[in-house]
Amino acid sequence: MKNLQNIKRALPRREMKQEILRLQKDGKKVVFTNGCFDLLHLGHISLFNKAKSLGDILIVAINSDKSLNCFKGPKRPLVNQKDRAKLILALKPVDYVVVFGEQTPKEILRELRPDILVKGGDYKLSEIVGREYVKKVYRFPFVKGRSTTNLINLIVERYGSKKT
Repeated sequence: MKNLQNIKRALPRREMKQEILRLQKDGKKVVFTNGCFDLLHLGHISLFNKAKSLGDILIVAINSDKSLNCFKGPKRPLVNQKDRAKLILALKPVDYVVVFGEQTPKEILRELRPDILVKGGDYKLSEIVGREYVKKVYRFPFVKGRSTTNLINLIVERYGSKKT
């Protein structure tokens, strides 16, 4: 997290916890979503817009480079966590970014205790990790055909054999 301290609104977990407590004390509804967000696409933007519409403050938790590598495989991440944090913070609906190193968001949700958790529609409610630490859970349907995997496959298909 040291390399993220100079980024506006990218906070270490301990500071994020204190900020959430302050915001909730001020009556703000805090919304949380998480993911790798390795290559931003329309599905991510739609998720962030929907999540923000559910409350006052949107926190996006991103997998650390190490956890993303373990979770998605040795060729990932494509974009390092510092750059992913900067990209996500440049988006209008996002208020804060926090990085987590675990494979799932359960521990960070237990620590942060936001009001609302927003996840993609591919998860059944019973499969949503950390749901017990929030007041409400919303599932947001995927934007058809929009995924990081599809984007990677398209790039490989179009440019895989070319030298640019």
